[in-house]
Amino acid sequence: MEWLTVPFEVSFVQRALWGGMLVSAICALAGTWVVLRGMAFLGDAMSHGLLPGVAVAALLGGNLMVGAVVSAAVMTAGVTALGRTPRLSQDTGIGLLFVGMLSLGVIIVSRSQSFAVDLTGFLFGDVLAVRQQDLVVLAAALLVALAVSVLGHRAFLALAFDSRKAHTLGLRPRLAHAVLLALLGLAIVASFHIVGTLLVLGLLIAPPAAALPWARTVRGVMVLAALLGTSATFGGLLLSWHLGTAAGATVAALAVSLFFVSHVLSGLRGRRTRRALSTAPLLEVN
Repeated sequence: MEWLTVPFEVSFVQRALWGGMLVSAICALAGTWVVLRGMAFLGDAMSHGLLPGVAVAALLGGNLMVGAVVSAAVMTAGVTALGRTPRLSQDTGIGLLFVGMLSLGVIIVSRSQSFAVDLTGFLFGDVLAVRQQDLVVLAAALLVALAVSVLGHRAFLALAFDSRKAHTLGLRPRLAHAVLLALLGLAIVASFHIVGTLLVLGLLIAPPAAALPWARTVRGVMVLAALLGTSATFGGLLLSWHLGTAAGATVAALAVSLFFVSHVLSGLRGRRTRRALSTAPLLEVN
């Protein structure tokens, strides 16, 4: 069993595991609503929309997390404002912001001659470079995400299934939508350092989507998604250690693989259930 334990005896792998577990929990809280509301494109747009802030922070020698927070705030405000424009569909507004922010980021990057390494880290992350202070930040982000999820659960639930009913119940769907965008931004900002913006959707969408067929409540989906994300982190780090592959990409790929396994098993379960129901009358007659 040494192959299972040896990698996690190393301090930086231990920090990577803790970081991945915290990110999995944060992504489970935000990603469940992303899946339920069909907001995957928005998540992709927001993750890539971090580039301008991160690029400016890197060029100025500042904190990349602060730059990412600023960009996430701009994206959240932009999506919220464009969503209130009656003649513009939400997808169109998100697409325009996506292209605009990404283009601005590439322009900023093109002004630097030594940004290639930082850009690679931004796109693909470096889970093995997680520091102790990063874990503190992730723990604080998890507490904020948990508080927002608990306080906004009723409004988010109504918004996910019937926004008009949410308005009738006085739950202020526009405010709930803005807060939900902020929660999504928090998850992306907290995660991009671990798996990068190209792979963040792996932990944001795959675990909740994999958990959806097996849980009966939204809270159940969140808990199961956090467990699946943690499993993908553990397995991804283990495979990365033994196979010499990129850790963040391996974690994200394993998370997506768990979704496909869940999808196949769910299909088999549904087929077996339908077969049992179709044969039940025959059994009763006999």
